[in-house]
Amino acid sequence: MLELKNITFQVEEEQGGNKEIIRDISLVIPDNQFVVITGPNGGGKSTLARLIAGIEKPESGQILLDGTDITDMSVTERARHGISFAFQQPVRFKGIQVIDLIRLAAGKNISVSGACEYLASVGLCARDYIQREVNSSLSGGELKRIEIATVLARKTRLSVFDEPEAGIDLWSFQSLIQVFENMRKTIKDSSILIISHQERILEIADQIVVLADGKISKQGPREEILPQLIGTSSAVTACQRLQ
Repeated sequence: MLELKNITFQVEEEQGGNKEIIRDISLVIPDNQFVVITGPNGGGKSTLARLIAGIEKPESGQILLDGTDITDMSVTERARHGISFAFQQPVRFKGIQVIDLIRLAAGKNISVSGACEYLASVGLCARDYIQREVNSSLSGGELKRIEIATVLARKTRLSVFDEPEAGIDLWSFQSLIQVFENMRKTIKDSSILIISHQERILEIADQIVVLADGKISKQGPREEILPQLIGTSSAVTACQRLQ
């Protein structure tokens, strides 16, 4: 379980003074939950994800993972404690093959067949990708799915995805939704946290958190929050269909 207690974060403005991006946020991400944080652009969503991952440090407040205070831990230390973070734009690694990346994520020299299982789980034909370099020859959608495969290989307590739909085409997005649906169905002893404003991702959430102007304006079960966000009766029907 991840718990944020009264987290505040601010940045220094060019004209002087400080601007609060995250304002006294308290939030609990329970185990075995698929949680989506959404809200208007500039509301602080990606900043909150970076605070959880350890890329940024809060001005005040605490971040606890399974009761352990990780507030002052680095990105590497948090990764060791069980937090994975997937960027909006996955990093390319010239000279590193997909098999190498998955082995690094797993932390052991897993077999080719073992690595291929992770690729298959994200909808990639392992035979076509296992020996490819993680470079510019891969599309945005391919990189996203390979990155998710590495997250699965790590088997962490909390997997954080910052706007995974960014920069990919519609076809890749549909495939991505299927991957997340499968992850939601098989989630066990861990949690998934996604920063997104895409309705299709919101529709598969267990919990939705709405962040606006650095504060939580709404939070609760998908069935309760999603109809409020899109304001249509079809939203209710969609939620019922997902039960």
